[in-house]
Amino acid sequence: MPLAEGEWNLSYSANGVHPGANFTFGSVASGCYLIEPYEITYADVDAGDVPMPREDGARLGEDYRGQSTITFELGVDTVSDAPSRLGRHAANLDAVSATLQAWDAEAVRKRFATPAVLRTVQGGRARRFYGRPRKYAPAASPLTRQGYTPAVATFVCIDSTAYSDTEQTIRVDMAPPPHRGLIGPLTTPLSMTGAGATKVPGEAIMMGTKPTWPVITFYGPVSKPACEVIGGWKVSLDLTLSAGQRVTIDTRPWARTVLRNGSASVAGSLTRSSPRMKDMRLPPGRHDFVLRGTDSTGTSYMTIAWRGAWAYL
Repeated sequence: MPLAEGEWNLSYSANGVHPGANFTFGSVASGCYLIEPYEITYADVDAGDVPMPREDGARLGEDYRGQSTITFELGVDTVSDAPSRLGRHAANLDAVSATLQAWDAEAVRKRFATPAVLRTVQGGRARRFYGRPRKYAPAASPLTRQGYTPAVATFVCIDSTAYSDTEQTIRVDMAPPPHRGLIGPLTTPLSMTGAGATKVPGEAIMMGTKPTWPVITFYGPVSKPACEVIGGWKVSLDLTLSAGQRVTIDTRPWARTVLRNGSASVAGSLTRSSPRMKDMRLPPGRHDFVLRGTDSTGTSYMTIAWRGAWAYL
């Protein structure tokens, strides 16, 4: 369900006996609204500077930036849920418990490298963050008996990036579509471009202000499939996929996997000439992808999926 302007949603999947979550907050209608505006705190840079030997000053090194943290001051409100004070008190205890259950996130914190997703709509733009909910602190307030409890909650992101909520995907075939020639009647001057021109196969436009992570999936039948970004890198696999098989190269920091049919790791099939996945981010702008490999049927293809990356919302 789409979020309303200013709303937030925390979601993650169930894991064994631990339930998942699909918790929406931030608006009066949700019953858990923001008392103060959200706050995004960015970590300081981990500077790699080293002192100059026998000189004043320092040699600038390679710097790294840590995670960002989003803080919410919440009001859990059930004042209108019951006509009696006892009913409002009970309803508020239930609401605080439900909020704490969602924020506890045991289904993801018991799984290595598995993030939760925090989505929002701000200024009409749908964005998402990957990370995990951390602190949730309901206040010891006398207003709880009246149906209202303030609380503070934090969400620690994997990085300092907001991603587009909508994922973009393109399909790239091994062979170009069949050429069917020109169809009359023709008029002069003839032009191969213009408003009616079709999109170039393999063309992708990365939106945002920061480089983003592609997810590449090869579909068989194909031998030694490779994805080449024209003017950039080329990632190749030394294996053969039969019809109905697929391999996904997920470069995102919380994944970094190469899986056949979604389960078996074939990371060892990456060729030595392939770049490291941390070096496969693509900057904003146009990129042209080409599928290479051996396919006698001409039916193999690959898909490229990505989300726009933004320095802020």
